[in-house]
Amino acid sequence: MSLYLSGVFNIKPKTIEKYGAFNISLVSDLPLFIDPFLLFNSRKPKYRQLHNSIIEYLTFLRDKSVATAEMDSGLLQAWYHFHEVEQTWLGFSASGNKGSGLGKSFANALHENLNKIFTGFGSEKLTRGSHLEKLCLIRERVGRDNISDFTTNLIKEFLLEYSQSFAQKHLEPTQRKVFTVTKVRFNYETEAWEPKAYELPCFRNEYVLLTPKDILTKDDTWINKRDLFDEFDNIPDAIPDKALRAQINNYFLKRLPRSRRDDPTKKDRDEAALKTLQQFPQLIDAFIKYKEDHGNDAESVAQARVVLSEQLYIQQFGQLVDMLERVTGFYQLAGNTYEEAHARVGFLKDVIENKGGHKIFYVNGRPIHKEEDVHVLYRLTWYSTPSDVSREVNDGRGPADFKVSRGRRDKSLVEFKLAKNSQLERNLEKQAEIYQKASDAKSAIKVIVYFSAAERGKVDRILKRLKLTGNKDVVLIDARKDNKPPASKA
Repeated sequence: MSLYLSGVFNIKPKTIEKYGAFNISLVSDLPLFIDPFLLFNSRKPKYRQLHNSIIEYLTFLRDKSVATAEMDSGLLQAWYHFHEVEQTWLGFSASGNKGSGLGKSFANALHENLNKIFTGFGSEKLTRGSHLEKLCLIRERVGRDNISDFTTNLIKEFLLEYSQSFAQKHLEPTQRKVFTVTKVRFNYETEAWEPKAYELPCFRNEYVLLTPKDILTKDDTWINKRDLFDEFDNIPDAIPDKALRAQINNYFLKRLPRSRRDDPTKKDRDEAALKTLQQFPQLIDAFIKYKEDHGNDAESVAQARVVLSEQLYIQQFGQLVDMLERVTGFYQLAGNTYEEAHARVGFLKDVIENKGGHKIFYVNGRPIHKEEDVHVLYRLTWYSTPSDVSREVNDGRGPADFKVSRGRRDKSLVEFKLAKNSQLERNLEKQAEIYQKASDAKSAIKVIVYFSAAERGKVDRILKRLKLTGNKDVVLIDARKDNKPPASKA
């Protein structure tokens, strides 16, 4: 079964590895993304040039933003709005490889940030360079996925050339096609994005983009909001001005609740830190300088995350899909969406619990700890289905893990949770029913994966309290490794 680039185009995985690209899945996005800091800190001149081009475009936007606080809606759309580059098959998609992209909310937030807080963007003095990630550190509506989508759009010309070179060298003429791609290069004289034609890998009459592994990461960018707040106590020490440091520390202490200044909660500290950052934005540059000074760690951290992703998403998940393919009829299931969803969960449960499939959930001996990884796996098991399978759909009351549909009248929801989820009881009690009503689905299945006897006990107690014990639509999957037979007997 061809789930990955190598299989779809009948080329050896080593060919892709030697080229330096990631062997993407052409069934569902994988949660990896381009980190702009890896471009900035790279030893490759081409990557540093790409980062410079990103900053050049942002500086252009900054100048326009400062000159015009209320920008024409047409220009805002032309300069700030971008579709997700779904052809990379990476990122945070809503369905398959189709994400929401960068729309009005992002455009307004970015324009406002450049206009009010970061008017000096592009001319920083404390740091070695300017960074796109700076725009998402203290303001809402500009997050990790926005940074990823924006970066990918701004280096799309490079990705197109990189993919074209691979296609012309390694693919048959029948496997590639000439596509005219929009918004490839920005012309600073006409102040407009220009299209360009490329000969690219062709899959289902759509082009495919390859991405170099050495600019990819997982979980978060090197410069990120979580680290900013977690390491806030150390940031003022990087300010060389002694008087300014004292003012910052004094301001921070005053922002803490008076009754808890000696023992503030994390929420107290984070709120005080946010107010201090807004009052003293130079702290942002001090934090970025700290990240720059430890830039060599960014490459090793990202590389380790990519290696683990290859092991989990390609090797281990691929093995499970191969096991499922050997199950008679798994990929030819009949029935409505509810029956098909239940059957697929049942097959998955049997392979994991009784046929050694539990092993795919462990990386370096430890169980996976992110629900998004379980979601990727489950989406891969829906390969070749006649149903439309959407991941993380949001129909107005929050996202559901999966919506399986065949037309307007046949819809079912599937919620996948890890037993360790601290919100499991609340999710079981309300979540699927709320999403079911909002999406007009007729049924909902809740699947819980557990890795220890203690986690199973926790789930059993929750089900008992909620009177859900024995409910056929609550499916428990035992992924423990301490109660499975040896491989020779499995």
